[in-house]
Amino acid sequence: MAIEELIQLAKNGDRQSLHELIERHIMIVERFAFQIGVSANDVEDVTQEVFIRVYRFLEQYTGKTFTTWLYKITLNVARDHFKKIKRQHTKEQLLLHHQQLSEEHVESTIFSREEDAALHRLILQLDEKYKFPLVLFYFHDKKIEEIAMILSLPVSTVKTRLVRARAKLKKQLQTIGGETNATR
Repeated sequence: MAIEELIQLAKNGDRQSLHELIERHIMIVERFAFQIGVSANDVEDVTQEVFIRVYRFLEQYTGKTFTTWLYKITLNVARDHFKKIKRQHTKEQLLLHHQQLSEEHVESTIFSREEDAALHRLILQLDEKYKFPLVLFYFHDKKIEEIAMILSLPVSTVKTRLVRARAKLKKQLQTIGGETNATR
């Protein structure tokens, strides 16, 4: 069944259509939330909140691109989640919390290679303004125009942020590579 048909049926109260809509998109939401920094322990809660908002605001969906709308909601829920964490914990407590997570288990199931996990850690260190466009472009295959819509930014700003994000990652990778070569 086409997405637009599912959406219309869900708007009309068809719970099975809503369930199918969620099932088709849950992995995208979970992956994006994790990639932009939501901890493995919180991905499920964030994803649940995303689909609660989809349900609550489905009537407001204008019929453009559902995935773009879904990415925007996910981004907003993730930002709210990050704000909540900052209010609840000091920076030191937050670092301790992240260290206690079973990152090895999460990364081994999500990443197939050690280099991917290292790159993920470097991406998480980037400021949001660089991290979000980078993840959307490279890991979710979004076009620059769609990223601009998701982030509510001009296309030129997205292009600039992508260039700067790549430069920052390249510099970090060269630093790590230099350290590795120096220790040999």
